[in-house]
Amino acid sequence: MTTYILNISYTVRPGERETFLTVARELKEHFATELGKNYKIYEVKGKENAFVEQFVCSSREEFDNLEDDLTEKGEELVNRLTDLIEGEKAMYSTLIEL
Repeated sequence: MTTYILNISYTVRPGERETFLTVARELKEHFATELGKNYKIYEVKGKENAFVEQFVCSSREEFDNLEDDLTEKGEELVNRLTDLIEGEKAMYSTLIEL
């Protein structure tokens, strides 16, 4: 079974850290509990307000359906988080296990 990992990296605007942390906790809870996703958010060591979201999928199908699986609440939380990103720019990378 091949593992697929989606990493989303970004920097949160200065002054929005506490708001971001609140939304991040809600998002983690929603994805883990309500959607059963293997989802985590990491802070980048040594880089102020830099974070990485990570989805770990156990199949290509699960990976391909990440966006389709979003609920209305999930979309609302993702939009709230996106509004806090500096320049509204995020970098995406996908890792596929060999």
